[in-house]
Amino acid sequence: MDPCEMGRDLEKVLLTEEEISQRLTEMAAEIDADYAGREILLVGVLKGAAMVMADLSRKLAHDARMDWMAVSSYGSGTKSSGVVRIIKDLDTDLTGRDVLIVEDIVDSGLTLSWLAANLRSRGPASVEIAALLRKPCEAKVQVNVKYCGFDIPGEFVVGYGLDYGERYRTLPFVGTLAPHVYA
Repeated sequence: MDPCEMGRDLEKVLLTEEEISQRLTEMAAEIDADYAGREILLVGVLKGAAMVMADLSRKLAHDARMDWMAVSSYGSGTKSSGVVRIIKDLDTDLTGRDVLIVEDIVDSGLTLSWLAANLRSRGPASVEIAALLRKPCEAKVQVNVKYCGFDIPGEFVVGYGLDYGERYRTLPFVGTLAPHVYA
């Protein structure tokens, strides 16, 4: 979808499709260098990370295995509730594996902190985090994001996997919604 087709719903484009693609290429190169000679398991966090996971994995120079988790702490609002619930767990045993959690966005850090601790308790060789977006001003807990695409302001964003009420996920860019959409 073109930004012009969103009409009054879109306030502004924060990151273009080209900027996202370029940064994911750079992140993939960093990951390839750090995991050279090792098998990596990418753990995507549904639903938001689907776009990031697909594009990042295709930019990696070596084959990576994938699995998916679905956790929830949002409900239908624009702020995290802080209560984490596993909706879909992994199918893969993590024992001795190098795990890279792939996320769309780190807001408060509460969900991701919980998820990283949960995965570390399963006996992996390592657990690291890659996130396309991070909102440093929203952090309630510190989360070590080893591979970060972009630090962004504390605005509510949609596109590239991020949604509001299950809408706008398929936008090829990241943008901010006009306040009338979620007010």
